[in-house]
Amino acid sequence: MTGPPSEGSAPVPPREGLSSAEAARRLAADGPNRLPEGKRSPAALLLFRELVHFFALMLWAATGLALLAGMPQLAVAIAVVVLLNGGFAFAQEYRADRASKRLRELLPSDATVRRDGRRAVVSAAALVRGDVVLLEAGDRISADLELTEAHSLAVNQSTLTGESVPVRPRERETLFAGTFVVEGQAEAVVTATGARTRLAAIATLTGMASRPPSPLARQLSKVIKVIAVSALGVGVVFFGLTLLLGMSPSDGFLLALGVTVALVPEGLLPTVTLSLARAARQMARCKALVRHLEAVETLGAATFICTDKTGTITRNEMTVVLIWTPDGPLDLAAPATAAEIMRSAVLCSTGRLVRTDGGVKSVGDPTEVAMHALALRAGVGEDTAVTRRYPFDPVRRRSSAVTGGRLHLKGAPDAVLPLCGDVPEAARALEEMSASGLRVLAVARRDNPGTGTAEQVEQGLTLLGLVGLEDPPRDGVADAIITCREAGIRLAMITGDHPGTARAIADKVGLLGREPLVITGRELPADDAALGELLDHDGVVVARVTPQDKLRIARALRGRGHVVAMTGDGVNDGPALREADIGVAMGASGTDVAREAADLVLLDDHFATIVTAIELGRATYANIRRFLTYHLTDNVAELTPFLVWALSGGTLPLALSVLQVLALDIGTDLLPALALGAEPANPRTMHGPARTGALIERRLLLRVFGVLGATEAVVEMAAFFTVLSLGGWALGAEPSAALLATASGAAFAAVVLGQLANAFACRSETRWAGRVPLLGNRLLLWAVMIEAIMLLVFVGFPPLARLLGGAFPSAPGWVMAALAIPAVVGADAVHKAWRARRKS
Repeated sequence: MTGPPSEGSAPVPPREGLSSAEAARRLAADGPNRLPEGKRSPAALLLFRELVHFFALMLWAATGLALLAGMPQLAVAIAVVVLLNGGFAFAQEYRADRASKRLRELLPSDATVRRDGRRAVVSAAALVRGDVVLLEAGDRISADLELTEAHSLAVNQSTLTGESVPVRPRERETLFAGTFVVEGQAEAVVTATGARTRLAAIATLTGMASRPPSPLARQLSKVIKVIAVSALGVGVVFFGLTLLLGMSPSDGFLLALGVTVALVPEGLLPTVTLSLARAARQMARCKALVRHLEAVETLGAATFICTDKTGTITRNEMTVVLIWTPDGPLDLAAPATAAEIMRSAVLCSTGRLVRTDGGVKSVGDPTEVAMHALALRAGVGEDTAVTRRYPFDPVRRRSSAVTGGRLHLKGAPDAVLPLCGDVPEAARALEEMSASGLRVLAVARRDNPGTGTAEQVEQGLTLLGLVGLEDPPRDGVADAIITCREAGIRLAMITGDHPGTARAIADKVGLLGREPLVITGRELPADDAALGELLDHDGVVVARVTPQDKLRIARALRGRGHVVAMTGDGVNDGPALREADIGVAMGASGTDVAREAADLVLLDDHFATIVTAIELGRATYANIRRFLTYHLTDNVAELTPFLVWALSGGTLPLALSVLQVLALDIGTDLLPALALGAEPANPRTMHGPARTGALIERRLLLRVFGVLGATEAVVEMAAFFTVLSLGGWALGAEPSAALLATASGAAFAAVVLGQLANAFACRSETRWAGRVPLLGNRLLLWAVMIEAIMLLVFVGFPPLARLLGGAFPSAPGWVMAALAIPAVVGADAVHKAWRARRKS
């Protein structure tokens, strides 16, 4: 990413730098050196959006219809449901957004400059074009700079390029904001600040990428539209029937409105929201921060994961993994064997592990820090003073130091081995180490080097050995990849690193597919369709990619029907994270741009955490199907009395009132539905591909309408007519108000008890309720106990019972209602056994 300065950059000022007056003038003209923040919606607007999406609008319409129908209690209850649900969803996402904002630490707060001929520390926001910036190891670069002077300078650009090895820029090359100095000192001139930096350009590209709707949003939209159309259609039919039966248009209209409102599952929206929120809290406990609730389910639906390498698959810290010497490789399990070679390597290095009050801190080039770490383990001290040092430069590609009459040297093997005479074994070892993806340094020394230039003293060397380093994989990554494959999820490594290094790491963690494909960004097809076809395989490695490449990859794979999860931690990952179905950013080491673009932030930066999040996402999808089945079964039982009344031409009385239907939806049903949303993941959740089809499909509809709902409806109507018949009612007669209320109470009790059994039946789509561990979901046990108490309150508290239109059932009514429990459990067991036999 280093390169020549852009056209129109500020001319190089004199060494004394800008004057304070000129800096102030330029600051006023160009503005502060800050990244442009994306437009953030005010909290009030975020809350408003939660109250006006399609389902919420449908419930608001139901509220208005309830008012028109003369049922203010119903209207208030529905409005409260919408407000509470919207408030809860807003609070969850606002809290996640605030947590993400607290991670904002991309640019440093201060910078060292030379102004008015003096060294000064100023706010990074006060940097202007033409400022002379003084850099040293550990500094983050806070603006785009043109190098004017460099001494052993090494810059880590992994946040922009994904390349884990520091670069060695030369004078007149450009350093970019967001990178940081790991070694050396330098002077540079600011060429661009704020919105004009390369970093800001990538951030802008991120903002331009639109976030696609989640699979859950698409599925729920379909479900809601079907429910809305069905409710309106039934309402229209009922209005027509009332006119045919001789009702006045006003009374018929009110009844039709009541039926329409009754068919809207008011409890579905809060159940979905609370289920997603609960899963989000579980993910947070597993170090995964969900920034958008729908991302919970989207991750579970992922079919393709595009993962970065540096900091995601690997630790983003170099480690010595192999040392070859002319006497053979060393056993690093016994670090003392490496003492001699590490002593020389450390003496000609400046990178160190430094103890601070907060623990151990890395200072300098990561490769030198890695060798210092091994030297400490080998017992190597630093008791010898360096009398002369020859720093690294990009021409020699080596560094050396003289201590105690001996020269110690390390550098690129092709820059060191020719100085060591004929060592053919070293050439073979170098070839093998490089082929395995290691970064290799040669270490040598010379006695009595004399004095002179570096080129004069770095001659006649004795080779001590070759040191192989790598950015090692994180623990648990290989197991996580195996689990992903068992779950039918395809994997690709998308990195800015060298293809050889990327391939070696991919091979080490088991990511490479059976037919390995390693390709660079330059080799990618220009056509998106061809790109998707090329990459739509498991175990692909794409190296040397640009931000635009990652954006195209996400778009191409989505175009082939994949639900794409894109992981990353660098600024370069931001656009692709936004384009993917779900962006997964690193929270500890990631950049602010990546976190802002992501749907999910891994707080521990651990790739294996993704597996846990996927499992929770899949479990959430399964739980949504569970409580959707539960809600729809109840709707069948709620609609049946109205159908019976309509088909009888009004000769049979209504078994349930509209307010009783509402009491079922948000009174007795809500807690069991929420408990079903907390059902633990099945042990086989990660076996086989994710279920990404329609939430409502033929098998679910058959179970709802043909088994569970039908059974509840039969028992409900049987209880209703049993009480009426025992009370002296005859077909065609008008029952007394007291008798009708008692019978209606029995029908209501039958539905509630049927739903109690239905809650246990819905815990599994394949096993009958008796085979599912009763204590596996303790929340459900509490929920059904509360449901039973609510039933007694609704039918046993006279004022409330009268308001709803029912009364406490008679003894025969309770007996008939209680039959709903064995009837629902039995019907569900028979249906599951029949399905199992069909499969075998």
